[in-house]
Amino acid sequence: MGNNKKIAVCGGGSWATAIVKILQNNLKHINWYMRDEENVKFIEQHHHNLKYLTSVKLDVSKITLYCDINKVCRDSDILIFAIPSAFLEPSFRYLSVDLSSKLIVSAIKGIVPSENLIVGEYFHQTQKLPYSNFAVISGPCHAEEVALERLSYLTIASQNETLGKQVANMLDCRYINTILSDDIFGTEYSAVLKNIYAIAAGICNGLGYGDNFQAVLISNAIQEIKRFVDLVHPISRDIKSSAYLGDLLVTAYSQFSRNRTFGTMLGKGYSVSSAQLEMSMIAEGYYATDSIFRINQKHNVSMPICDAVYKIVYKKASPAKEIKKLATTLT
Repeated sequence: MGNNKKIAVCGGGSWATAIVKILQNNLKHINWYMRDEENVKFIEQHHHNLKYLTSVKLDVSKITLYCDINKVCRDSDILIFAIPSAFLEPSFRYLSVDLSSKLIVSAIKGIVPSENLIVGEYFHQTQKLPYSNFAVISGPCHAEEVALERLSYLTIASQNETLGKQVANMLDCRYINTILSDDIFGTEYSAVLKNIYAIAAGICNGLGYGDNFQAVLISNAIQEIKRFVDLVHPISRDIKSSAYLGDLLVTAYSQFSRNRTFGTMLGKGYSVSSAQLEMSMIAEGYYATDSIFRINQKHNVSMPICDAVYKIVYKKASPAKEIKKLATTLT
């Protein structure tokens, strides 16, 4: 796999901006697609993102910006997608470029809600992408700490060891350490699930539960993750490693976690719609909660925390009553 491949980042949010920040220092040139033409013009003129991670200085001499998804896909060999999962399918409605021969890297920490598919499955089924051409970037890592150049760790999962190493080499730098994995299904599902548990942690925070209860909640959450991923993709994995437990911890506890923030607002009495209106960024766990509930109807894994969040978010159940009932089931 040569080093002269053209790399593109697709997405205009905070995580896409953080990835661009890393790549512009590691590579000679990158392509960057976002659908917001106004933001493209702003970046070209002012050298930073208008809406996200505004402190990150962007070297536009090393970046070609695109508003046309077909053009960026034609012009690039490796495509790193950091588009919110709910917007991935709409972004592809006018896609005419064949992606089956491209190398696709998902930095999307969510599930495609229209299909109830994790991103790797979505590309495999809808774009005929071989799994050998696919990789996942997972945490534990928040875009905001990348912007601040605080030491962070990324897990790069791929069944193609060469692709995994290439992606890791592109991202590895002074403040980013990379870890390789071959568990694309487990890391993706774990990244989806941890957003639901972060909402649960936020709800409990909003209701006034303390650190002692949060510790029990999250220790039960990692057990739910293990039960689910071991059933849907039964391979040998250490659920205590950074890609699973580490990613769960940072999302459930961090001040930067939008899913925890969303949950905190629900716990404080906001409706789902009003909480969404207050937030400037997508809480992936909102979509994940419904998708995982539907997927688990086929598998019937015991997931009381996920079930409680589903009832609160989608069935308008009382957060106080649901968490009180949930507390009696935790061990």
